[in-house]
Amino acid sequence: MSIHRLAVLFLILTASTFLVAQARNSAISLSAATSGSADTQSTTPKLEHFDPAAVDKNLDPCDDFYKYACKKWLSANPIPPDQVFWGTGSGLELWNENLLRETLEAASANDPKRGPVQQKIGDYWAACMDENGVEAAALTPLKPELDRIAGLKSKKEITLEVAHLHHLFPGAWQQSDNQTNSPLFGFTGQQDYDDASKVVAQIDQGGLSLPNRDYYLNTDAKSVETLNKYRQHLQKMFTLGGEPEAQASADAATVVEIETAMAKAQMDNVKRRDPKNVNNKMSLAQVRELTPSIDWDVYLKAVKAPGSDHYIVTSPDFFRAEEKLLQEHPLDHWKVYLRWHAIHRAAPYLNKAFVDENFDFFAHTLAGAEQQQPRWRRCVRAADRDLGEALGQAYVDRAFPPESKVRTIQMVHAIEQSLGQDVQSVSWMSSATKEQAITKLKGIEDKIGYPSHWRDYSSVKISRDSYLNNVARASSFEFERWVAKVGRPVDRTEWTMTPPTINAYYDPQLNTINFPAGILQPPYFEKGDDDSVNYGAIGVIIGHEIIHGFDDQGRKFDAHGNLRDWWTADDAKQYDERGKCISDEYTQDVPDAGPGVKQNGLLTQGEDTADNGGSHLAFNALEASLKQQGKSLDDKGEDGWTYRQRFFLAFAYSWCSNVRPEIARLVVTTDPHSLPVFRIDNVVSNMAEFQQAFGCKQGQRMVRANACRVW
Repeated sequence: MSIHRLAVLFLILTASTFLVAQARNSAISLSAATSGSADTQSTTPKLEHFDPAAVDKNLDPCDDFYKYACKKWLSANPIPPDQVFWGTGSGLELWNENLLRETLEAASANDPKRGPVQQKIGDYWAACMDENGVEAAALTPLKPELDRIAGLKSKKEITLEVAHLHHLFPGAWQQSDNQTNSPLFGFTGQQDYDDASKVVAQIDQGGLSLPNRDYYLNTDAKSVETLNKYRQHLQKMFTLGGEPEAQASADAATVVEIETAMAKAQMDNVKRRDPKNVNNKMSLAQVRELTPSIDWDVYLKAVKAPGSDHYIVTSPDFFRAEEKLLQEHPLDHWKVYLRWHAIHRAAPYLNKAFVDENFDFFAHTLAGAEQQQPRWRRCVRAADRDLGEALGQAYVDRAFPPESKVRTIQMVHAIEQSLGQDVQSVSWMSSATKEQAITKLKGIEDKIGYPSHWRDYSSVKISRDSYLNNVARASSFEFERWVAKVGRPVDRTEWTMTPPTINAYYDPQLNTINFPAGILQPPYFEKGDDDSVNYGAIGVIIGHEIIHGFDDQGRKFDAHGNLRDWWTADDAKQYDERGKCISDEYTQDVPDAGPGVKQNGLLTQGEDTADNGGSHLAFNALEASLKQQGKSLDDKGEDGWTYRQRFFLAFAYSWCSNVRPEIARLVVTTDPHSLPVFRIDNVVSNMAEFQQAFGCKQGQRMVRANACRVW
């Protein structure tokens, strides 16, 4: 999976990507509970719907539009104790999960007439919800893996154990903006950067347990405190695993030492954004030479990897440093490191003591959650992660009618047309580059709702015997499925998000936008609402994803997904000047994340460019749609607001979000997306259309003297 797949990643996703990934080793969206209740089994999920009456007219929209549009909602909707974030989309998350839960519960009835899909999702659910069985099993399901690690006789055997761990736990094949979430390194199949029609093997930097390298290397007081708490967490987990306290303390220090050294060697997340920096081709012989302590022949055989034309090694410097670490540290240290990663990744599927300690550090200390979510919600998300397209079929049948897909496609086409007009009208691009841009735009494939065919899980053995075993078998299936892509033609029909996911993404190497059915619900999409609301909410998101094909990194891929420079030198210079305006604007202090926390605009530049461009495209598409209906942007509806105003109010409403400072700090430090307040106020302050809508004047905060715009 390409590390440059670009998602809109609402904070509802961004916050939880780490929180849930560390709590369950997956990238699944943040959950929510209605009315502030942690357990909502008897509560009907509340879907938020756009309400222009929610604005606070005591405030000036030209001073702080986010507060103007959101203050009342934020005051009325505090963060529940089991959440780190609470936004207008949080109720949808719960609504989606309740629907999935009903499907899982029905499938779990041990009916002999169940089909194979129902058997798998039903038995998965039954094993996960069997809390007594999980408690009684304790560490037993993980013991064979711990025994394997304890039995290692030489460093040569480390490679085979790493391959084994890559199979067992979710995330080994996934690359993110920072690193692969797997021990030592990551391995997967991905499209070749220079020839996107074929799949090659990729080897990625990995090995860490904290969010990214900065958590090990920063020396400010908060970072030092966090690293100390991580060391304490390691010690507690080793103790739960049966070690004496003194040994657990020594082992915790060993893990921190090894992971800190790996962090120092990792490519930072700003440099990693540029695909040219990670497109390092090597032959297998060169890979062997780079890290001779890793037996690549053994590894490739163990993971059943087909031969690859070449290997993309994302960060050669990381592997050079890792080779030194493998030589310098004794076998006993590596046993400790591997034991930690086995326990850490299994913890969410073990007994309460492990689950609680895992939550206490990763969800409470790092993200700010005050209490755990009910087990049923954790089980729903795990099932969605591990058997998502089996479970997603029922979601689509119940939640995504054909008319929703039709209307969404109409909006997508209108917004793509808006970008085409924008490209033709800009004065800073030459005709040659414009022609290439239009070719790329016309080549975008729009995937809406769900895949054209469903994934076959028939080879995955799922039973009621062990939750951890089910997770391991599903993980092994997914890991091998990605590895098996190497050497094969690209499957353009594949999705990397499940249908119920509240998110969307652009894939630069497939040149596709993907909108799961899960996000095409209120408050983002209302099939019965007027265009001003839909273009302001989901329309901006559609524009955001399309712009990713033309942001500072997406623009480096051509219409076929190849990493190729199709810009003239002067046009590229003009682009970079406009991009610098964006990155400078978004390099800013973030008081909500804590004192001294500053956002790096170079890290968020691509997402910020997409936010700004997406809002322009959606606004222009709305204007065109209204003209076709014989209406004007300045016509007023029954509520007294003009369509122009409703567009911006709906845009802001969809991002209203209460955020804990801990998760705000984590997002600012590690994630390429800005916090919701900036995704509104920074965008509208760059838009003359907004200033016209609310009568803003020069000198007011929402009128930026040096307005930034690329698209």
